[in-house]
Amino acid sequence: MAPQMYTCLFLVLFASFTCSSYGYQFSVGGRDGWVLNPSESYSHWAQRLRFQVNDTLLLKYKKGVDSVLEVNKDDFDNCNTSNPKVKLEDGNSIFKFDRSGPFYFITANKSNCDKGQKIIIVVLAVRTPPSAKTPPHAPTPTAHSPASSSPPKGSPLPPSPAARPPVNAPTPAPTTGNTPEDTHPPSRSPPHHSFAAPAFTSSVVLVSTVSLVLSVALGGFIVSS
Repeated sequence: MAPQMYTCLFLVLFASFTCSSYGYQFSVGGRDGWVLNPSESYSHWAQRLRFQVNDTLLLKYKKGVDSVLEVNKDDFDNCNTSNPKVKLEDGNSIFKFDRSGPFYFITANKSNCDKGQKIIIVVLAVRTPPSAKTPPHAPTPTAHSPASSSPPKGSPLPPSPAARPPVNAPTPAPTTGNTPEDTHPPSRSPPHHSFAAPAFTSSVVLVSTVSLVLSVALGGFIVSS
């Protein structure tokens, strides 16, 4: 497909170059030729036509009687015939436009020039057709593996899952048919501690101590008597 497209592009450029290399030929004054009073004025004739680079002018006149001079703008306005750029005098002259812009032509007969035998031709620049642009190729989709989510540089690393304390799942409350007031857990009674055993132990110790003291006192009394 690409070679065919480049071939078509080359043919288009070659055709445009060929067309721009060859131009049209315009006969000044038509059937009347280069004369003093043509049937169509030179100014009107030049304004209704489009001239481009490589076009040519055909100027017909009587050889040895008249001639055509290409001059600058000042000489054109003043009909100055003494300083022409180009002089055509063979009676069947062809002038080729080699550039764009205005061209000024007058007759070599100053009297006829003052009467209007002169013409201005404005040549347009050649416009080359825009070259056909190749359609842009669609980018080939590439499969990207999911990038591991790494923390940005300079930020603290998140704790590993193993370092986190286990979260105990809350024990679901038993569902009963009680009213919302009954949903509160029953108040716990304080644990019943056995105080009888420590009290009995203290009484035994107290009795033993008193008995020992009495025995010692009684023994001392007997010995003294």
